[in-house]
Amino acid sequence: MKAKRVSDSKIEIAQLMYPEHANPAGNVHGGYILKIVDEAAAIAAARHSHQNIVTASVDRMDFISPVYIGNLIFAKASINYTGKTSMEIGVRVEAECIRTGIHTHVGSAYLTFVALDENDKPIEIPQILPETEEEKRRFIEAQERREKRLKQIKKHEHIQQACIPRMNK
Repeated sequence: MKAKRVSDSKIEIAQLMYPEHANPAGNVHGGYILKIVDEAAAIAAARHSHQNIVTASVDRMDFISPVYIGNLIFAKASINYTGKTSMEIGVRVEAECIRTGIHTHVGSAYLTFVALDENDKPIEIPQILPETEEEKRRFIEAQERREKRLKQIKKHEHIQQACIPRMNK
């Protein structure tokens, strides 16, 4: 499988914030911003792997500044690291005030996605080729985060349970 450049799957999406995205004070809900972050990361992961992908984890996201009704939100996503079947995507979120043109860094997050085959089993993905100094730095930092995540996962072993509907008596 041929390795890919980070730039091959990098994306940027934009969306205008409307009243239905906000609370009564006019601040956009953090959950709505997280939805945009997850969508941007999913697009980058799908472009990289060309497979069905699922979100495996979302690392901490701090909201640095508020987003208001009328702001244009940008979610910039790129692959930081690839394992055998998983990949870390970094997403930077910015808000632009349409009236002033001022861009504000709203927050950043790291998401891990796993590529799945037609039977919903993890499938091997192409590796990335970090080319720039920034891409190389992000790759190394992502490796360190991955090691920490794997240690945490071992603490919380997941047991798959079948969903069996209950019968009313």
